[in-house]
Amino acid sequence: MTRIVTVTSILAAGVLASLATARLSPWWLFAAVPLTLLGLLGGWDLAQRRHSVLRNYPVLGHARFLMERIRPELQQYFIERNFDGRPFDRDVRSIVYERAKGTDAEEPYGTERDVYRPGHEFLVPSMAPCPVPKSAPRVRIGGPDCDRPYDMALLNVSAMSFGSLSANAVLALGGGAAAGNFAQDTGEGGLSEYHLRPGGDLVWEIGTGYFGCRTRDGDFDAAQFADKAAHDHVKCVSLKLSQGAKPGIGGVLPGAKVNAEIARVRGVPEGRTVVSPPYHRVFSTPRELVRFIARMRELSGGKPAGFKLCVGSRRQFLAVCKAMLEEGTAPDFIVVDGAEGGTGAAPLEFADHVGTPLTEGLLTVHNALVGAGLRDRIRIGASGKVATGADLVKRMVQGADYANAARAMMFAVGCVQAQRCHTNTCPTGVTTQDPHRARALDVGDKTPRVRRFQEATVASALQIMASLGVTDPADLRPRMLHRRIDPLTERSYEELYEWLEPGQLLAGPPQSWAADWESADPDRFTV
Repeated sequence: MTRIVTVTSILAAGVLASLATARLSPWWLFAAVPLTLLGLLGGWDLAQRRHSVLRNYPVLGHARFLMERIRPELQQYFIERNFDGRPFDRDVRSIVYERAKGTDAEEPYGTERDVYRPGHEFLVPSMAPCPVPKSAPRVRIGGPDCDRPYDMALLNVSAMSFGSLSANAVLALGGGAAAGNFAQDTGEGGLSEYHLRPGGDLVWEIGTGYFGCRTRDGDFDAAQFADKAAHDHVKCVSLKLSQGAKPGIGGVLPGAKVNAEIARVRGVPEGRTVVSPPYHRVFSTPRELVRFIARMRELSGGKPAGFKLCVGSRRQFLAVCKAMLEEGTAPDFIVVDGAEGGTGAAPLEFADHVGTPLTEGLLTVHNALVGAGLRDRIRIGASGKVATGADLVKRMVQGADYANAARAMMFAVGCVQAQRCHTNTCPTGVTTQDPHRARALDVGDKTPRVRRFQEATVASALQIMASLGVTDPADLRPRMLHRRIDPLTERSYEELYEWLEPGQLLAGPPQSWAADWESADPDRFTV
């Protein structure tokens, strides 16, 4: 390879020398420079062994790699239709942008969606719609063991850590939540000053790394937890068991990204790679999980305590329900994260093939709690692609009491779905720690956008509920949501799914639940 490049360089130098001594027009000299560079590039392409395309198509082969690099942008802006983009289509992104800016989010001429396509879902309007409530209802979080219950908004900022998000993004989201009187989940990256500075309500989430409340060897530090959980802005505490986009795996934060600020927030050594294991040290059985949630509530001074999970085995969740019954205590809330949820980075196989989607996850958790006689003391949050008022109403029909949104909130502060969250090169300053890129996100401008988006989305949900004939989310029923099965058939959720009666698992489980209920062990996570 070295010999070929050397020969090519000598030839290129000779061409330049010949042109210079031949007293040709300066324009010929100007053209000779790029031609020489292309010749050098072609020589390199022929000699290298890494890319077969370049060896067969020197110089021209680079066009293939260029097109591959800009393919997502071409797809998003020039090819995809308004309703078929992924993860969020253009229609959804546009409605978030418009509501965040306070502009009209109306659509002329009718829907572009195929309403006869199998899988299409629609809500059933009433012939006697209700007036739209003037104020949005709130959800009381706090069971009989909770001394300091919290009234949760119908839509809140979902778990996103400082480190995954830039400081400016966290400040804008927190400022919007404070102005709109809704909650912000800190994510598992620790309780940072950027979460606290705006003065809004926080749900402090801790994961397997116990960031912000960990010992030197990575165990849970009860004293640190109690000290930070006592902060007035912390309204609830949450234990993350798993995440929708990557359930069952931990995470690695490379040492190069652990700067002094992130090290301080997370309680880890600066410059060292930090590994979050896929499992928790604080529990290994359903009973120990329930006891630890109760301990979190006690350490926080009686604030609501709960956990988040992407649902997997129904048998294992039923084992947790049995542990609640036997221990006589239960979490105050459970957040169900769907497999369609987002993340900064995840293995493709996990994002595509592991975990239960939100609809089935909600139905599993809701029915299990109802059947075990626990639903009245535990509130359910839904997380996973909630972006519109219709999304919010659908999730409440399926069993949720409230919802959290992450990517939709990111759209509100300027995210353009570039899908570069893991590269530290976010073009809008949302998911980067690069100071130059992060400065593009103006906190003063984006803060009111977060508030406006949340307010307009909840108002849309209330308007939809009123069209269904209800004003209280508790009055929503499975029969109000329908799904098309084929071009000639549609069914309501009441017909499609099994809905347990209160205490039915205790009195005598139906055949479809009996095997899982009988084998569920409160002292073992049986696969």
